[in-house]
Parts: sequence; C-alpha cells; structure tokens
Amino acid sequence: MDAAIRRLRRIKTYSEELGLDLNKPEDRFKWFLASMLFAKRISSKVAKKTFKRFQEEGLVTPEAILKAGWDRLVEVLDSGGYVRYDFSTATNLLHASKTLLEKFGSLDAIHREARSPKHLEELLKEFRGIGPVGVNIFLRELRGVWSKADPEPSKLAVETARRLGMKRIKEVESQLVRLNLEYCRRSACNACPVSRACLKPLRE
Repeated sequence: MDAAIRRLRRIKTYSEELGLDLNKPEDRFKWFLASMLFAKRISSKVAKKTFKRFQEEGLVTPEAILKAGWDRLVEVLDSGGYVRYDFSTATNLLHASKTLLEKFGSLDAIHREARSPKHLEELLKEFRGIGPVGVNIFLRELRGVWSKADPEPSKLAVETARRLGMKRIKEVESQLVRLNLEYCRRSACNACPVSRACLKPLRE
C-alpha cells in the first residue's frame, strides 16, 4: 500500500466519526439516515449535529421515525440546526421509512434484490429525497461490506485525487471527499493532513 493511501486511511470517514459499524444492519440504516442529512446543501457540522440529535431521541430505525411523525421530526431537525431543509427532510424521512418497510423490508433486502451495482443505485434512487449525491454518500462507505456497493467516484473525490496525484480513488473516496469539503474548499492547506503530498496547493 503506498504512502498516500496509508495517510488518507488515518482520516476517519463520516460514518466512523459518527461511531457507526457498517457491518451491523442497524448501523447501516443509521448511515442511510445520516446520508440523507449529508446530501443536502448544508455543512457537515450541522449534518453531524442533527444526526446525533436523532440518536439522542432514539429516532434511528424506520419504525421509530414513522411513529415520531412529521411535527416531531421537524423539531429534532431544527434542534440540530437543520432549519433550511427541515420541512422537506421530515417529509422525505417519513416517505423513505414507509417505502423501505412496505416495499423491501430492510436495506439488506434491497442489496439482495439488486442485480448489479448500477441496479442497486437505481433502487435506492426510488426513495423520495435520495438523488445521485445521497446514493454516492451512502454506498461509497459500504464498499467491502456490500458486494454491489461500488458507485463511480464523486467529482469531489476525483478532484482531490488529482491534486494528490492519485489514481486509486475508490479505496479512500470518503476521505478524499472529506479533504475537499473541509480543506480544499476553504483553502485551508496549512491545516490539511496531507498537504505535503498536494501537487496543486490552494494557499497563496
């Protein structure tokens, strides 16, 4: 394994930072919930805080989300600072939870039904509020857990990999995306954990 891959793997993915073990079915749903929060045009800080509020309130299963209802979901979203998309996200969470239980039964059932990685992505896109960005966020961290979790690398990951002169993107896609959002976009090269390997630093 080359040095760049080793350095990147020391950076926690978002699911790891949230304390999730994606080998566990219950944590895969939690990551599905978190992925919906991360997919909106909102800061990762707010998305993480809001997810933790869902954990604190015990709203981390499709059954619990449906039982909570729209008004309660909006309250929890707002308490995490997720105010810009609170109404639409509450609606999407209810729809996704209902669809999951009634049509598939579980996330793992979706994976079993999928005929290929592309088909898996299409099945996930059937959920209201889950577009290409949300599907990529969810599946890229399930590589190695689900055999058919193999999305094309996101533009953010590709952009960061080019800066680092890397070609093995899929192995560390989540870390590359995180670098782009938290360092590259902020021109925070001095704080970046892999700045010495960067071929195109943004700092002046």
